[in-house]
Amino acid sequence: MTAKMASKRILLGLTGGIAAYKSAQLARLLVKSGYDVRVAMTESACRFITPVTLQALSGQTAWTDLWDARIPDNMGHIELSRDRELIVVAPASANFMAKVVHGLADDLLTTLCLARDCPLMVAPAMNRQMWDNPATQRNAAQLRKDGVLFAGPDSGDQACGETGMGRMLEPEEIFEEIEAFFQPKVLAGRRVLVTAGPTVEPIDPVRGITNSSSGKMGYAIARAARQAGAQVTLVSGPTALATPAGVARIDVQSAQQMFDAVKKAVPAADIFIAVAAVADYRVASQAKQKIKKGDRKAGMTLELVENPDILGYVAKLPKPPFCVGFAAETEKLAAHAMEKRAKKGIPLLAANLAQHALGADDNEITLFDAKGEHLLGRGSKIDQARKLVAHVAAMLPRGKR
Repeated sequence: MTAKMASKRILLGLTGGIAAYKSAQLARLLVKSGYDVRVAMTESACRFITPVTLQALSGQTAWTDLWDARIPDNMGHIELSRDRELIVVAPASANFMAKVVHGLADDLLTTLCLARDCPLMVAPAMNRQMWDNPATQRNAAQLRKDGVLFAGPDSGDQACGETGMGRMLEPEEIFEEIEAFFQPKVLAGRRVLVTAGPTVEPIDPVRGITNSSSGKMGYAIARAARQAGAQVTLVSGPTALATPAGVARIDVQSAQQMFDAVKKAVPAADIFIAVAAVADYRVASQAKQKIKKGDRKAGMTLELVENPDILGYVAKLPKPPFCVGFAAETEKLAAHAMEKRAKKGIPLLAANLAQHALGADDNEITLFDAKGEHLLGRGSKIDQARKLVAHVAAMLPRGKR
């Protein structure tokens, strides 16, 4: 099978609206990620962005004419979508949505959507009053009832100078919705609680004890779980990462704060994945004011006390969720991982070598469960996260919670 044949096949449709400029970036993101992108544009869309631009970015002809004779049987409205796995219309105007609801097909794109054999996703883009108009809301409700998928819209500044609901999602957000569509929904109906990032244990108001965890692995797992159909809550230490689309995020600083957040959220969770690099110790007595260099004299001695064991607490609950632990080791990976799994009393533990993973965009994870070791191989953190999620889903007893 060639790389082209293996690509996920998308038909990207554009309707008229200033948000069409974002579609160029969306096309680029899709192609860069290995998608086969075919473009169809309405006449109005061509007034905002040219077919030449989309052709250059997609690497394929951008189709605009219902009567284009280059299709051998002159049935582009049928042939152009037959090998596609998903049609994504971004931007989707109020006019386009109304046409689809009522089965109108007066141009290439609407005819393609009416004659499609694959799912349709729309990314609405319009003025806030157009979106709030009862007619548009009725149309959106009917589209959802008909099985059409929605990416957005969002609320914010609009090209007209007004602010409100109706602006199109950013290309990265639409891309995330497309990625989620293609992932198997192995965790549909499950509720997943994930911890991620480092904790910071304050010494005084400006200093703290922390570690070099970037949070990338935990965020990737939260993203993968959401793509797999789960309802995801992410308890995060300080990171510079954006919240994964569709994930509820709770920000914390210290291990105690993370512990408190987990205790509050875990009763509703079916699965708990403890990825955070939680500090083992905290300062016994935090200084209320900044410790000055001159006050330290010969040096500084810190008294440390042990932080709560978050994973250990959750695993020992009377009715615990399915628990997954993480171990970042620097040596003897298998021995330390198996020891930690046994000590915590958890069904699954993921382990890696910290020197090869912290801060990096890729990772090499080995899973340890009752059946032994499962090497996931090296790959991007989102790929590793998806493999982990699939392994968890396979271990879950049917009907749990």
